[in-house]
Amino acid sequence: MFPLPIGLRTKVAILSLFLLCLPWLGYQYVWEMEKYLRHGQEKTLEGTTQALATALHERPKLFDKQASFLSRVEQGRDLYAYPLASPIQLDGKLNDWGNYRHRSLHYGQEHQLFNLNDNHPPAIHFNHMVGKYAGHLYAFFEVTDPNVVYRGTNSLSIETNDHLAIATQTPDGKFKRYIVATIRDGWISAFQLPENPKRKTPVTPELKIQGKWRKTEQGYNIELRIPLDMVGSKLGFAIADVNDKRHRRVEAIVGTSATDDVNELGTVLVPSPEIESIIKGMSHNSSRIWVVDKHGRVLAKSGDIHSNNNVWAQAATERSDESAWEHFKQEYLHPLYYRVLTTPAKDFVDSLQDSAVLEGSHIKRALSGKFGSTWRLTPDGKAVVLAAASPIWIDDTVMGVVIAEETTHGIRTLRNKALEKLFNVIITVMSMGTLALFFFASSISSRIRKLRDEAEQAIDSQGRIKRAIVGSKVRDEIGDLSRSFASIVSRLGQYTHYLENMSSRLSHELRTPVAVVRSSLEHLNAQALPPEHQKYVDRAQEGVSRLSMILNNMSEATRLEEALTHAEIDTFPLAKVISGCMQGYQITYPKQMFEVDICPEPLKMQGVPEYIAQLMDKLVANAIEFSLPATPIEVKLHAKGRIAMLSVYNQGPALPENMSEQIFESMVSVRPQPNQDKPHLGLGLYIARLVTAFHQGSIEAKNIQQNGQHQGVMISIKLPINPV
Repeated sequence: MFPLPIGLRTKVAILSLFLLCLPWLGYQYVWEMEKYLRHGQEKTLEGTTQALATALHERPKLFDKQASFLSRVEQGRDLYAYPLASPIQLDGKLNDWGNYRHRSLHYGQEHQLFNLNDNHPPAIHFNHMVGKYAGHLYAFFEVTDPNVVYRGTNSLSIETNDHLAIATQTPDGKFKRYIVATIRDGWISAFQLPENPKRKTPVTPELKIQGKWRKTEQGYNIELRIPLDMVGSKLGFAIADVNDKRHRRVEAIVGTSATDDVNELGTVLVPSPEIESIIKGMSHNSSRIWVVDKHGRVLAKSGDIHSNNNVWAQAATERSDESAWEHFKQEYLHPLYYRVLTTPAKDFVDSLQDSAVLEGSHIKRALSGKFGSTWRLTPDGKAVVLAAASPIWIDDTVMGVVIAEETTHGIRTLRNKALEKLFNVIITVMSMGTLALFFFASSISSRIRKLRDEAEQAIDSQGRIKRAIVGSKVRDEIGDLSRSFASIVSRLGQYTHYLENMSSRLSHELRTPVAVVRSSLEHLNAQALPPEHQKYVDRAQEGVSRLSMILNNMSEATRLEEALTHAEIDTFPLAKVISGCMQGYQITYPKQMFEVDICPEPLKMQGVPEYIAQLMDKLVANAIEFSLPATPIEVKLHAKGRIAMLSVYNQGPALPENMSEQIFESMVSVRPQPNQDKPHLGLGLYIARLVTAFHQGSIEAKNIQQNGQHQGVMISIKLPINPV
């Protein structure tokens, strides 16, 4: 198997693929640029947090004295008032808490404060959370109690029934205790207890505490609100369970913390409105700002990372004027580009959207007194969020952290815009470069093919010069090669013309000396010579005869070439001419067997019948000379369409390799020299070719094999005939 040739244009197209290194290099450059942009965004965000932290330094009043200064936060005991988006409708159904229910905590046996029977776990447990909206603290209690006991209608006691105990230390430092009890479903009744925990009475109604008590299949729900000015940093809730309506003893108490001792109270962290007002100005950009205490609990939040109005996004969204080019890019190029590029998602999952507690390596670093930053991927993988943190100092102590967050959407969009412009330039350059290289290669290839065609057309299959090559005037290597070919063909044509005319010149020049020698020998023959001298004269006469035969053969080819140029063409039946020739050969060569197969149609054609007869003479003479003894010569003539197929086959030696065309040239013979008893110049088949070419036909010779063994040689001729 030989490899397929590769043309110049294909090679240039393959070489032009190296231009693809340009977009790869540009892509790598833009990626490096994005890294620097991200680093710049990180430093910018750290500067933002540092500026906000500076506004919060050394302002202890902004931090809750109890909740923020705790050394340790205990979940369930230390409460967090989640910011509410709207006020809660106090109806006991808890429908308004749907978006916040996942923040509620469950209180059960591990949170029991009292149990009358230690051998049995308390029968009650509840879900609870607190929230903040405007100037009120909202809370709900979803209590599971198999036996709800209400306060008696005429009873003065408020603790001998199921009830909710509330205890807090007010902002002015006073210890306040309240009990919520009711005689039926509906609006709750809140009562303030004496400040001394040992005293249960007298009690006074507290109308500022409002809410609803609603019985459920599992127990009951309590939904209430308390003004924030009544609640300090310490707060505790407890649910008391009474199951026996007769004895009305409290059998179990489950709560967030004890409510009888101010030192046992838990804490509540309410997001600071003062801090929110300080950071509110940051809500006008795409950064989200958090302020957390040293326990990571959120004190204030502002902004939204879903918006896209920071400097990076603004730079990336600048649009140029609408034009045909812009329309083409949007319709055709951008769909192609964004098979590789990624468009920042407008909607993505923000897992920290409603977080009350924040954690992370950047927060830990800020709590240690250093600036910190980190990158995180959103849960859905659609966005990358950068978070930077700076510490808030109070008396050389880190009391909180300012955290700023931004997505990288702006930078990614800016990167995409840069890559779009880069791809536009690269596609333009590559297209123009590839087209230029392609046309250049096509020009070179066409010039080379033209030179090849001229070289092939200059010489025919017999090696004769048919036409000259016109040298190119272009001053380059191909033009120089063309001029060299033209010079070579010109010199070769001159030499070929000299060889073609050599036989006629030799024939003309040798006839006179041959005639002189012949006449001298005839005079010698007329005289009586001694026998020893006569043999030399006889030998000289034999040589002259052979020389005369050679001159006659050379003259025959020359005369035929001249005669063909002046021959008168006529219409004649080819089959009749071939048949007549074969009848004459059977008489002339009585010892040679012939097998003749000639079609009955006349096969009329245009030409000279005498030349066809001369053609047959040469073919048959050649076949007889090379045929094996006692083997027939087969002559066949058939018509195939408008072509007459004439073949002469003889069994004998095979043609030498690569001699199937050369044997039809002048002065070419394949006869073994020692076996030649008369001169042969190889002009017989040359004359046959001249006659065939004159009649616009073709001639070829080939070896015939059968079962892998050589059988003989067939000379086939195709001649055009007239349509019937």
